[in-house]
Amino acid sequence: MQRNERFDQAERVIRIGFWVNALLMVFKLAAGYWGRSDAVFADGIESACDFVALFSTMVALKLGRKPFDEQHPYGHGRAESLAALLVSLVIVATGAWIMVGSVHAVIDRDFKSPGLIAVAAAFVTIVIKEWLYRFSQRTGTRLESPALLAVAKDHRKDAITSISTLAGVGGAYFGWGIMDPLAAGLTSIFILHIGFQAFRESAHDLMDGAAPPDFVGEVTRLAESVPRVEHVHGIRARRSGQYMIIDLKLDMDPAMTVKESHDVATRVKELIFQGFSNVGDVMIHINPHDEEHEDLIRL
Repeated sequence: MQRNERFDQAERVIRIGFWVNALLMVFKLAAGYWGRSDAVFADGIESACDFVALFSTMVALKLGRKPFDEQHPYGHGRAESLAALLVSLVIVATGAWIMVGSVHAVIDRDFKSPGLIAVAAAFVTIVIKEWLYRFSQRTGTRLESPALLAVAKDHRKDAITSISTLAGVGGAYFGWGIMDPLAAGLTSIFILHIGFQAFRESAHDLMDGAAPPDFVGEVTRLAESVPRVEHVHGIRARRSGQYMIIDLKLDMDPAMTVKESHDVATRVKELIFQGFSNVGDVMIHINPHDEEHEDLIRL
């Protein structure tokens, strides 16, 4: 898959989610107001908050698709991780807001009797948001896009919230008013869990966290399969948006010429690019295999 194609697919998914979310926001705000449901109206406010997350993600993808330049020699991929961090904070803030509101509603015994349109709004939101989650998750997993995966979590969060809203509004519709705030409070716990998980993953990428061990192992086996590579002395990998950047140290015969070792290293890099579409760059250092050598590093 070409670089522009990757970003085109990611942006297409974000745009679809953005406009569908806009329609849902208007629908839920109207249904909450006319249907006398604070829970559904709050769900609409939550969708308005999602606009911030989705818009920031769209901006991040436009920045992230820019190639490397003199000021950003490693590209602009970290913009996606920054957007994912912002989305996670929106999710956490939403969960905390719903929990506080549900606690106040129970304490104040502020229970209402919603209309049928409020129940319908919650049900429609569940169906649409779950579809958006699966759509975004599938594409985000294929592209390994942290921004898309964070947006997918946000859609799943909305689906879970709407399940709580449906249970609460449905119960209140049939006369059990306390069900609305109780269901919302329980759901806020799941939302907070999703938000903290998304925050941990995006922070891991921003802090140059290690790549998954199975990915590192596959790259190592591929490099050592190239003739004249004696051993992979060291390998590190970190994420930059949708791409991985790899640092590789190869042990080779010290009698090889510079040209020979360069050709072998180039072959290793070509094979890695062929085998992993999510690798953006591979930096290779050559070591003589018959000598002890100390890694010079200050980190």
